Amino acid sequence: MNKFKKETATSSKTQIVESDEAEPELSSYSSLDDEDEESEIEREIADATFEELQKARSNGSISVHQKPKQEKKPGRANKNRPMEVSCKKPVSRFREVFQAPKKVVRDPRFESLCGQLDVDGFRKRYNFLYEENLPAEREEAKKQLKKSNNPKVIDQLKNHISLIDKELKFESTKQTDAAILAEHKKKEREAAKHGKKPFYMKNSEIRKQRLIEKFNKLKESGKLGSFIEKRRKKNASKDHRYMPYRNSEHTE
Repeated sequence: MNKFKKETATSSKTQIVESDEAEPELSSYSSLDDEDEESEIEREIADATFEELQKARSNGSISVHQKPKQEKKPGRANKNRPMEVSCKKPVSRFREVFQAPKKVVRDPRFESLCGQLDVDGFRKRYNFLYEENLPAEREEAKKQLKKSNNPKVIDQLKNHISLIDKELKFESTKQTDAAILAEHKKKEREAAKHGKKPFYMKNSEIRKQRLIEKFNKLKESGKLGSFIEKRRKKNASKDHRYMPYRNSEHTE
């Protein structure tokens, strides 16, 4: 019995091995048949005319297997060429059709290449504008104002003279403020040497010091009384606008 069992086991093993060896042979035959069929179809298609192929495709009798087209990514073949994009896709509203060079706005006040602004040097170099050019221009405008009879020209000359006066006044106040601040810094440096804490002037204190200096100059020249009277009339005319008026009904 043991011998019979061993023989059957060995025979089953041989049968399994034989069946495994037969499978690749069958698969190779099937692949050869498929290749033959494909080659026959290709020959038929090659012999057929274009019209016959179109009819066969429309009927569905022949299914032509086409390779899927690979989508081209939008790009440039060369950096100097424009970018190729499909004409079927509409151009978006916010797309740049052509790449123009970006405009770079440069402010010379904040550019390191232009150097630092020297305020004192700038005032010294262009001081002739406020001392010579603008006063001469104002005198010339006043002469033209006396000669002209055209109302439009007169208005233009008056506006021009007022602009020059404002510019000269602004520059003079700027110079006085700079002088006051420079004098204050000088005093504070001397005080810091003796161990005192520095005191920084505010804009309101600079304005107050400017008015004190102005009053002192007017007092020395003897024009303080006329200046105060002029200022009083100006303030009175401003206050006069807010004064209540009597109605004609109450007066009757």
